[in-house]
Amino acid sequence: MLGSRQRLIIGTLTTLVALVAGAVLIDRFVLRAEWWQVDRSETGAAAPPLAGLGPPPGPMVTSWQLATPVHHSGLPPYDQVAHAVVQGQLIVVSGHGLSVRDGRTGQGRWHYYRNGWSLLGWAATGDRIVIYAEREGNRGDRLLLGFDVVSGRELWRQSGAVPAATDRTTLRWPAAAGTVLTTDGDRTTLHGRSAETGRRMWTKTLPAECVLPEAAAYASDGADGRDPLAAVALDCADHSRVLAVDPATGKVRLDASYGAAGPPEVVVRGAAGTAVVVFDGTALRVYRDGKQLLSRAGDDACATMCPAAAEGDRLVMVYRPAGAKRSRVETVDLRSGRTIWSREAPEYAAVTVSAGRVYALRPTLAENLLPAGIDIIGLADGEVTTVPAPVVLGSRRDVLRPWLGAGGGLLYVGVPEAAPRPFGAARLVALRGAAVGPGPAELGGVAVADWPDACDLLHKRDLAGFGPDTLDYRPHREYASVGSVRLSRAVSCVYEPPGRGPGQGQSAAGPRVTVEWVADTPGAAAGLLAALRAAQGRARDVPGIGDEAYELGLPSGTIAVRVGRYILAVDAFQSPGMATRLARSAAAHLRAQ
Repeated sequence: MLGSRQRLIIGTLTTLVALVAGAVLIDRFVLRAEWWQVDRSETGAAAPPLAGLGPPPGPMVTSWQLATPVHHSGLPPYDQVAHAVVQGQLIVVSGHGLSVRDGRTGQGRWHYYRNGWSLLGWAATGDRIVIYAEREGNRGDRLLLGFDVVSGRELWRQSGAVPAATDRTTLRWPAAAGTVLTTDGDRTTLHGRSAETGRRMWTKTLPAECVLPEAAAYASDGADGRDPLAAVALDCADHSRVLAVDPATGKVRLDASYGAAGPPEVVVRGAAGTAVVVFDGTALRVYRDGKQLLSRAGDDACATMCPAAAEGDRLVMVYRPAGAKRSRVETVDLRSGRTIWSREAPEYAAVTVSAGRVYALRPTLAENLLPAGIDIIGLADGEVTTVPAPVVLGSRRDVLRPWLGAGGGLLYVGVPEAAPRPFGAARLVALRGAAVGPGPAELGGVAVADWPDACDLLHKRDLAGFGPDTLDYRPHREYASVGSVRLSRAVSCVYEPPGRGPGQGQSAAGPRVTVEWVADTPGAAAGLLAALRAAQGRARDVPGIGDEAYELGLPSGTIAVRVGRYILAVDAFQSPGMATRLARSAAAHLRAQ
């Protein structure tokens, strides 16, 4: 018979075994269970057609819009939102998960969210999309999941593999020709994995002393086409490198080295004869068929990766030539490297090309004006039409890299927003062509005569209390031009004290009032002012001024106010009380006109 001590030991061991088994079962069937972790949907509806066509040159209005809050993952570099058009489907990606929408209406088609996990990367090729997710707080728990992009049907899943190199600005990693590129924990090998089945098809060992960076800005890219490529930047011991491979076979199509220590920036563009565009910190280079096609020197050629887009054998790129003060937009024939046309350009935030038209996003329509602008450029001849976009580009580029896409007669514009605090959001606005108004397209159809003179909105008696000798303050007028249209009346008026001439520190001299925009309707003006507020880190209501007013920044001394279809900004430079009083006067004078 067993003694009491033996029975105690056996009982203790039995209890421990039961506890361990229970913990394993709980972890497997509860903590890791799909039934409570996953919020997902599928659709049996056919994919709606979305022709590769944007709106024609002319005014644009909002068709629909969508805001996506930033998901706080605890890994700040991955807290991004990205958009793309894949197989006619509009893709919205964030750390929270994946949402696929009808590009015509913005209505949801299917989604995949996994509670307690963060989506840290995605790849797409053909009609397949693959996501990479990690359990929050445990980066060792990893999942690759493949989906049909049209229906949302899950095709396969794998654990352990990781993306070859994730572009932190879009969360995208390279894929093409039905293949996604992955790697292992030591990041010294490159694998081609089927997007259809998840099966590994080939493995390539990287050059000695080179590794794939886990993530970096513009570190990798891929494009579908008849001659597809996928490219990755490598981090090597004493240099950097770009490797482009045929994703179906792993055959190396480009192996280029650079002296810079950090990984170069790389994107892949084009259909037939895919081009690899690389900026290594000294020059912007374009490669085709493994050979350098052209080079544009300049260590400041790309403040960030130069916007680039392609249609057929024509590549559009934006860069700053060495020694130049302004950027240029240039179209190149990818067969010969010959420049088709080139012209000066603003610092475009994003470009896309569709059906022979280049769409380029200007951070502002013109100096002193509020809305962003869209340049619509003929791909063949470089002829440009500039129109306002009902969006405001904020400063939260860590939330979203501004993005453009086109399809179904719509232009999609993705911009960052500071609200809701503290992590912000990304707003996607779908624009369609609008009816031509009485005024020029450059002003959204509003007549030039509808713009008031900013210097008529504050009178000298309104300035009392701003400083000494305010009765002697002189108005300094600033004008604005959009394309070939010049506003004949001042859009901004700075009141300068005696003895201070134009350009002599007037920004800190006296108050400023600016007519930032005149919309065609009060509703359009309200929408633009709401976009301005959402783009600000701090904004608060100021009652009793115009139809609505906000103080921007705390304290900033800047008041934005709407009066009907007019938007004004009054700046009293760190004097919030004075700004409020001046804004009230300016709004009253405008309403009385």
